Amino acid sequence: MPNLGVTEIKAFVPAKNFDLSKQFYQDIGFSMASEGGGVAYFHVGQASFLLQDFCAESLAENFMMHLLVEDVDAWWAHIDQSGVVAKYGVKLFGIEQQPWRMRDFCITDPSGVLWRIGQNTD
Repeated sequence: MPNLGVTEIKAFVPAKNFDLSKQFYQDIGFSMASEGGGVAYFHVGQASFLLQDFCAESLAENFMMHLLVEDVDAWWAHIDQSGVVAKYGVKLFGIEQQPWRMRDFCITDPSGVLWRIGQNTD
């Protein structure tokens, strides 16, 4: 029987300005574990993604990431207080209760990628 175990899945997130985006993600709480060849590996907890020094504008503006967290209020407050909205000109939206039993909020990154950060509810 072949071993079909999976250890991780990561998306390649586009960046219009690679250096600016790397700093943005660090400012909101991700750690950059490695960088090379136009790709930076970011993680927080068990969640990770690859930031790429490549961007097709239509891709970035239609790209969405989802981060499931334990405390959406803490994440929203952290991002709100981090100063990234003013520093990077990104959009931060308020927390909403969704019909799919989740409270979440959205933030755009400097390239226009939309992040939906949410917490499951009962």
